[in-house]
Formats: sequence, structure tokens, C-alpha cells
Amino acid sequence: MNENPYQNAINQLEQIGKILNLDANTIARLNVPNKLVTVNFDVEMDNGETKTFTGYRSQHNNNLGPYKGGVRFSNQVTVDEVKALSMWMTWKCAVAGLPLGGSKGGVIVDTKKLSINELEKLSRAYIKAIYKDIGPDTDIPAPDMYTTPLIMKWMKDEYSKLVGKDTPAVITGKMIEDGGSLGRTEATGFGGAFILRELSKKNNLIPKNTTIAVQGMGNVGYYFAKKTIEMGFKVVAISDSKTGYYNKEGVDVEGIHTHQLEKNSLEGVFESQKISNEQLLKLDVDILVPAAIENVITTDNMQDIKAKHIIELANGPTTPDADKYLFEKGVLVIPDVLSNSGGVTVSYYEWVQNLKSENWPLEKVFSMLDTNITQSFNRVYNEQKKRGVSFRMASYAIAILKVINKQQKPNV
Repeated sequence: MNENPYQNAINQLEQIGKILNLDANTIARLNVPNKLVTVNFDVEMDNGETKTFTGYRSQHNNNLGPYKGGVRFSNQVTVDEVKALSMWMTWKCAVAGLPLGGSKGGVIVDTKKLSINELEKLSRAYIKAIYKDIGPDTDIPAPDMYTTPLIMKWMKDEYSKLVGKDTPAVITGKMIEDGGSLGRTEATGFGGAFILRELSKKNNLIPKNTTIAVQGMGNVGYYFAKKTIEMGFKVVAISDSKTGYYNKEGVDVEGIHTHQLEKNSLEGVFESQKISNEQLLKLDVDILVPAAIENVITTDNMQDIKAKHIIELANGPTTPDADKYLFEKGVLVIPDVLSNSGGVTVSYYEWVQNLKSENWPLEKVFSMLDTNITQSFNRVYNEQKKRGVSFRMASYAIAILKVINKQQKPNV
């Protein structure tokens, strides 16, 4: 967990730069965001005291279209984390075939210590501090760690008030009644499931005999597990930030999810063997799915990874050294910029719907997502075979060549 995500992002870029024979100036330019916004703003707390918070917005690259990226509220937010995530968003949008660039925002705050009133004030104050740097044609924020559709509603409302007109397209990941898209909640997890389906076809995996361990029981991990079980795969382990459970016959994902919603924790599930997050990563399964936070597969545990395939649904869960080791070991890692692109894809659909004043049915959203992510997987698969590199480097090759050549067309 001591790895610097921004240095990891730079290392990855420099690695693909050598493969593509890119000049040093191009690499140096892509290493840094176009613009980094740092703001300090005040919020009046419920007790009448005023507290100052620090927030960031990193706008990495907009060669292909407006910046796009989430906003996270966490006391672990750092400027390097935000810069790394904005760079990864640039590559993700390019791999997904979206006419968007990459950005990311964050506020250093422990939301668990805020009342709902304080959380709303914080959300509005952050937007007031950065609103001149965002907009439907400039930079479109979305939910991320510890931010929600309700927070997006507050942010959209605040921006609309500041510019003097209702502007739903400035924010995605909103509630349906506020202009959100059907399917956005499930999108990242379902997209990962579509990736697994295509991977299974290429590698002749039989779903009922394919075991999966999912680290992370948030929306992403839950909807991935739910969809893959519907597809006939066997989810044998799942975890949240504190604990996990394993059952070689398959865990009861729906039962665990219901328990989690009721108790706000996985503690107290007795139908399966209790395990730690670290134990989950080392399970002898066919598919390992890190779907929580960055830097969980590192030089400290890479030699203990037994899974034959890794589908990254978290951002940056595998460090560069571990990635290199796993590739040489023959473990097939489907990188985050491809695997978890379902979320930004449906966010793009939401943005298009807002701009056109349309509301698409759920079936259309899922069908378009399935088609788009399948095409993206096949492009990366073919690139990987052609170049003889990892899936990550193949994804980066496609993305970076698009970005530097400014070649991207809308798929809607």
C-alpha cells in the first residue's frame, strides 16, 4: 500500500513508450496533466465552527474530447493519486472508444464523520470552488469512492445555480429522476462480466467449472458477482474492507449482499469459511477479481498469487513490478483501463442522453454496453497477439496512439 500510484502510472507510460518508440518529449508531456486545480474551501459545520477542506481536480488530457472522471471523498486522497487516476481515465476512455479525455477529482475528508447536512455543504462548496473549470463541454465529473448519486445531485444543482440554468449534462452518475441513466449502477460490474465471458471464449473456460474470487463487495464487486453467477460461473469467495468468506461450492452472493445492506458489514455471515482480504488474493481459483482499491497485488504477495487470470475492476490494483512478474509467470491480467470501463461507458451514454434530452430504456443501455466492451476486448486481444505483449501494454498501445494522433469518433 506504500506504492505511489502516480509513479506507477508514469512507469507504465514509459514502458509502453519504449515499445512504441515514442520520443522523450511525447512521454514527458503525457506524464503530467494539462491542468491541476487545487482548492481550499470552508464549510460551516453543524456546531457552528468553520472547517477548511482541500480538494483537487486533475485534468490530464482532452485530445479526444471533454475531460471525464469521478470525484472521490476520502481522507486518503492525495494529489499524486488524483493525477494517476486522471491519466488512467485518459487511457480508459480511449480504449473504450469514447470521445472523452481523462480527469479525476478528490476532497480530503472522512465522510463518516460528517452529518448529511455537512456532506451536502461540502459537496456544494467543492463545486463552487471548481465550477469555472468544469462544464458539459469541458470536464464532466461523476461518482467515485465515497460519493453517490445524491452527492451528484447536489453538485449538479450547485453548478446549475452558479451558471444560471439547469445543466444536467455537467455531471453523470446522477439519480434517474435527476437525469441519470438506467444501468449506470450496474455498469462497471456488468462490463467486467462481459469481459469474463469473452475471455472464456478465447481461453476455452467452461463457466460451471470456473471459480472466481472477488475482493470488494461494493457496487462493482456485487454486480460483477451477480452477473457472472447468472452466466453460470462459480463465485467461491467475496470480501469487503474488513472480512471475507470462502466456500468451494459457491458463496451465497445474494444472501451476503442482503446481510451487508442490513448490517452495513459482512460480519456475521456463517454459511461460509471466514477469510481475510489477503487470504482471498492467494486463493487457488481460476479468476481473481480485485474490485476494491489500488495497490493490493504487489511485490509482497505476487509470488503467492495462484489465479490463472486476473480481471482488474479496481483502479490500479496491480503494481508495475507485480504486473511484470505475473506476465512472465503466465498469468493473464486484464487491466483496469479495459476491465472497468463499463462505468465510464454508461456515463458517456448518460451525458449523450442529457445533451439530447432523451431517456434510453435499460435494454438499450445494456445492449450498447455489451457491444462496446466486447469490441474493445477484441481490439485489445488482437493487439496483444500482434505485439506479443501483455494485455495492459496492448491496451496502452491502442489508447496512447489514439491520444497522440487525436483519432476518436463517437460510437453513439
